[in-house]
Amino acid sequence: MPQTLIVIPARMQASRLPGKPLADICGTPMIVHVMHRALESKAGRVVVATDALEIRDVVEQAGGEVVMTRADHESGTDRVHEAVKAIDSSGACDILLNLQGDLPTLDPALITACIAPLATAGVDIATLAAEITEDGERDDPHVVKVVGSMNEVGKVMRALYFTRATAPYGDGPLYHHIGLYAFRRAALDRFVTLPRSGLEMREKLEQLRALEAGMRIDVGLVDTVPVGVDTPADLERARTLLGAA
Repeated sequence: MPQTLIVIPARMQASRLPGKPLADICGTPMIVHVMHRALESKAGRVVVATDALEIRDVVEQAGGEVVMTRADHESGTDRVHEAVKAIDSSGACDILLNLQGDLPTLDPALITACIAPLATAGVDIATLAAEITEDGERDDPHVVKVVGSMNEVGKVMRALYFTRATAPYGDGPLYHHIGLYAFRRAALDRFVTLPRSGLEMREKLEQLRALEAGMRIDVGLVDTVPVGVDTPADLERARTLLGAA
């Protein structure tokens, strides 16, 4: 049975909310909330990858595992790759899940759902999306949309494109991309060697690099979108949701 390693990349330099991994949510730092959600999934070993001693300290105090990484990574995926090489140099883990450290309200079941599309041969990367139900999200450039072809049972899409625009055109559902990524080992090794692509830089969406290189991304469809914390308003919303839980 494939072994899974869940890596949570975290840094202190977020532009819109500096120091957000340590933001207090109901008495617990946000990064610890995310770590707990990952552990609750029971999908595999969970490691936080960071270059910040402050993050290392709070995670270790909470009983978590930490890998220190370089500070000069351009993306969380690059940080995940460095961590994987450091803690699994033998290649024992077949599936590597990149879990963003700003999803404190994540339903642990979404981690298992993200891994599921990799059961299909030929899929390099798996991720998630949910149908957009709020009109304001349809035209919001901060809500990334997935354009894809649906499988026969209507539960998985093969991604054709990711965009900040309102797409596809015409009547029908739009899908809100959720930023979890499950990589096959070889796919992650290949992805980090690829140069940044033109569409990636234009849309500011890293996953387009993989599509432009001919890699296959399948998207599991789910019913819930976790709150991503990018702004002070997002943080207050997460506090409200977790405080009421």
